Amino acid sequence: MTKKIVVLGGGFAGVESAIKLRSYGHEVTLISDREYLFVYPVSIWIPTRQKTFEQVQISLMELQKKHGFELIVDRAIQINAQNKVVHLSKTEVSYDYLMIALGMHKLKAKGSEHTHSICGQPEEALTIRNELDKIVEKGEGKIAIGFGGNPLDPTATAVRGGPAFELLFNFSHYLKKKGLRDKVELTFFAPMKEPGKRMGEKPYKKMDVFFRHYKINKRIGTPIQEFEEKAVVFNDGSRLESDLTIFIAAGTGHKVITDSGLPVNEAGFLKINELCRVQHHNNIYAIGDIVELGGPVWAAKQGHIAEVMADVASYNLHNEISGIGKRKSYWEKLHIVCLMDSGDGGAFIMRNHKKDFILPLPVLGHWMKKAWGFYYKNTKLKRIPRIPGM
Repeated sequence: MTKKIVVLGGGFAGVESAIKLRSYGHEVTLISDREYLFVYPVSIWIPTRQKTFEQVQISLMELQKKHGFELIVDRAIQINAQNKVVHLSKTEVSYDYLMIALGMHKLKAKGSEHTHSICGQPEEALTIRNELDKIVEKGEGKIAIGFGGNPLDPTATAVRGGPAFELLFNFSHYLKKKGLRDKVELTFFAPMKEPGKRMGEKPYKKMDVFFRHYKINKRIGTPIQEFEEKAVVFNDGSRLESDLTIFIAAGTGHKVITDSGLPVNEAGFLKINELCRVQHHNNIYAIGDIVELGGPVWAAKQGHIAEVMADVASYNLHNEISGIGKRKSYWEKLHIVCLMDSGDGGAFIMRNHKKDFILPLPVLGHWMKKAWGFYYKNTKLKRIPRIPGM
């Protein structure tokens, strides 16, 4: 009997799992609240006009045609695990197996309406572009870019810091080309004392070289009290004046999950085992930013990890349905991989269970990330042959 598999979420994790499950020969329904997959890692180039908004999208309808899954564009409201039903804003969908890949919501700091995020709603990248245009037109200004943490997250994996560093370096390069680098002040801020250390000791120490090269100021180690229209205010009473404040808030639990009674940790992230299966629910799997990561203490949430989890969860789900005893653990596959772009170069950063390192890539790094963006988009639009024997 054919089992009905529903995938919730049209981001990196959801799309990868839908494609992989189709390659195993299963019937899959993908539910997304927007009609496209937004490729966040290359959205850093929208503000500096190296990419248009449309170039950072992959149509889910095109992916549907290529891979053959059913697509429903609607917003999830609640999951009724007892009755195996997902309630959407317009209808409801039943399932035999559920793959949850909804991502995470963001913490709201006081005055956050005065900030913009490159990791928030996709349209915010356009707002940042327009605000940067105003500073360029004016010929001077102050820009503050930072990220925060979630005090309720025991794993500290809710932080998304890499895009903040990339924006800082890209803005510096962009302003230099405009002849305005010495007239626009760029400052990085974060409440933690060692922001970015999750990458590893060696990459963390090397970041200072990048900050000096791109003339980035730093304000770290002091908790943020609130944001004002033209300033970041810290708990010690100090202020960071800013004409454009970009803040990547830490993640917190998704409302659909917290409203559905599924097992979550203190920060609201789904509790899963090493198979990516939700605790106490044999027919529900969860992957990507929505989960509490297990494994090594340095594990971090990123698109790459979301796809690793999608691969593991799809394999385990397929074997469950097929009565095959083999299983994979995502803990064994966890590692940090980052191609950090700086506009005129970059660096390759890697951390696994045995080591960490950073390899500076002047000039080449930027083109490598460009090539990755091209590769990612085109491989997703390429039909994957069915796995032999499945």
